Amino acid sequence: MRIALGVEYDGTDFLGWQRLECGRTAQGVLEQALSFVAAAPVAVTCAGRTDAGVHARCQVVHFEPPVERADRSWLLGANSRLPDDVCVRWIQRMPDEFHARFSARARRYRYTLLNRRVRPALDARYVAWERRPLDAARMQQAAAHLLGEHDFNAFRTAACQAPNPVRTVHALSVSREDEHIHFDIQANAFLHHMVRNIVGSLLPVGLGEREPDWVGEVLAGRNRSRAGPTAPSQGLTFLCPLYPAHWQLPVEVTL
Repeated sequence: MRIALGVEYDGTDFLGWQRLECGRTAQGVLEQALSFVAAAPVAVTCAGRTDAGVHARCQVVHFEPPVERADRSWLLGANSRLPDDVCVRWIQRMPDEFHARFSARARRYRYTLLNRRVRPALDARYVAWERRPLDAARMQQAAAHLLGEHDFNAFRTAACQAPNPVRTVHALSVSREDEHIHFDIQANAFLHHMVRNIVGSLLPVGLGEREPDWVGEVLAGRNRSRAGPTAPSQGLTFLCPLYPAHWQLPVEVTL
């Protein structure tokens, strides 16, 4: 028997998701809280690792409980030991065949950009900022080149450890909401910095510095040096992984 958790965190003050020898990480504080409840070591596996400064609306993890505790004890006990920038939103018992990473069929991210003349204050932890006017329609036109299955080598960092750069992008939309521009992307999986590099490559199109077809040329070239810069981390939120309905997980993470 495994236990699945839906976890929310503000990534600003974390060095990313993955546990490190030293340094504060989301995985590290979650495992500490669960280990306190269990009075024994607990290790968790996540659906998708996030980088330093990146947030998560519903990261899904699983663990194998070393002791029996009521669901309420796991949920309330863990939250009582977690810092203010992390919380467990829900808990569900799962069969041994469930795996937070390998059972997921897709992942969703949202990148939010504040597009106005002055920098943010209240939302500075959660949005990136571009003072120059951006054309969302041009960026949407460019984004169409990235739909489907492609080699995304041009949009991953040199430190990416994935052996295969081929990914399938199911949906990619660019929309404006008043002063905010949202980049919503869903794919079967992502490479290291893939979303932030895509956003960084769409911005020159939105600024009128590049034509929309240029993004398709960058993709075909498979050369990271030809793409745009990596967008700042604070604008990125991992919304959720998506699982087949038969796992009977909460609706927000179900295909």
